[in-house]
Amino acid sequence: MPNQKKYTGLLLLLFLVVILTALVNISLGSVNIPLMDILASVFKEQVSNDSFRYIILEYRLPKVFTAILTGSGLAVSGLLMQTLFRNPLAGPYVLGLSSGASLGVAIILMGATLFSGTLAGLLLSKWSLVIASSLGSLLVLLAVLLASSKLRDTMAILIIGLMFASLTAAVVSVLAYFSPAAQLQQYVFWSFGSLGNLSWEEVFILSIFWFTGIILAITCIKNLNTLLLGEQYAKSLGVSISRNRLVIIIATSLLAGSITAFAGPIAFVGLAVPHLIRQVIPVNDHRILLPAVIMGGAILMLVCDIAAQLPGSQYTLPINAITSLIGAPVVIWLLIRKRKFLF
Repeated sequence: MPNQKKYTGLLLLLFLVVILTALVNISLGSVNIPLMDILASVFKEQVSNDSFRYIILEYRLPKVFTAILTGSGLAVSGLLMQTLFRNPLAGPYVLGLSSGASLGVAIILMGATLFSGTLAGLLLSKWSLVIASSLGSLLVLLAVLLASSKLRDTMAILIIGLMFASLTAAVVSVLAYFSPAAQLQQYVFWSFGSLGNLSWEEVFILSIFWFTGIILAITCIKNLNTLLLGEQYAKSLGVSISRNRLVIIIATSLLAGSITAFAGPIAFVGLAVPHLIRQVIPVNDHRILLPAVIMGGAILMLVCDIAAQLPGSQYTLPINAITSLIGAPVVIWLLIRKRKFLF
C-alpha cells in the first residue's frame, strides 16, 4: 500500500505539471498574456484586452489541446510497441504508418502539378492533405494486418513494418526527384510537423481517434503486463497472442495515424517518453505506466511547443526538430546516469 500511495502521488504530480505547462504555453508567444486573462477567457469573464480572448480561444487553446493529444497519443503508441515487440527502440512508427502517411501527402503535394488548375487547387486544400495522409496510413495498416494474420512471429511483423517504411520512402524520394522546387518545399514544410494549424473542428475529430485508441489500450493493460514475461508465458495463462496483437496494432494505428494526418510526422516523443517515465516511476505495471505515459507525453510536447514558439518573437521553429533537440540529450543523460533500460 505505501508504494501504491507513492505512485498515486506521482501521477497526481504529473497531472499538476500538465496543467501548469498548459497555462504557461497559453501565456507565452508573440504576445504574452497574463494568467488572469487566460482564466477569464476560459470562464467567459471580462478580460483586460478584447484581442486576448480571440487569441486564447481561437488559436492558443486549440494548439494546447493538439499538443496534449499529440504528445500523449504518440507516447502511448510507443509504450504499446515497445511492450509488444519487447524492444526498447520500438516507436509508434515502426509499422510504417508515418511513411504511408508521408507517401499519401507526397502524392498530393508533388503530384498536383499533373492536374488542371481547379483540380490542383482542390488537391492542395488542407482537408485533402489530411485525407491523403489518413489513406496512406490506412493502406500500410491493412498490409501489416494482412501480414500479421499470416505470421505467428511478432518480430517478423516488425521487420515487415520496416520494409514497408523503406518501400514508401523510396517512392517519396522518386517523387521528390522529379518535383518542382515549390512543391518539394511544401512537402518539406509538412514534414516539419505543426501543432498550431488546427481548428476546433479538427481538434474534435482528432480527439475521437485519440479516445478510441486510448480505450483500446486500456483494454489491453492486463495482457500487456503478461507479455512482459514472454509470449510463451502469456499463452500458458490463456492470453490470445494473435487477438491481443491485433488490438495493440489497431490502437497504435489509430493514435499514430490520426496524429500524423493532422499534425504531421513528429519524431522522438513516442520512443523517448516511455523510457523517461520509467526513470521517474520505475515499475513495469501498465496500470501505472499507461496514465503516467499519457501525462508525460503531454508534458514533453507542451514544453517543446513552448520552446518552439520563441517567446516574445513572431517566429515559430519546427516542432519536429525541437522534440529531438530537447528530448534526446535528456534521455541520453538519464540512461547514462541509470546505466540501464528499465524494461
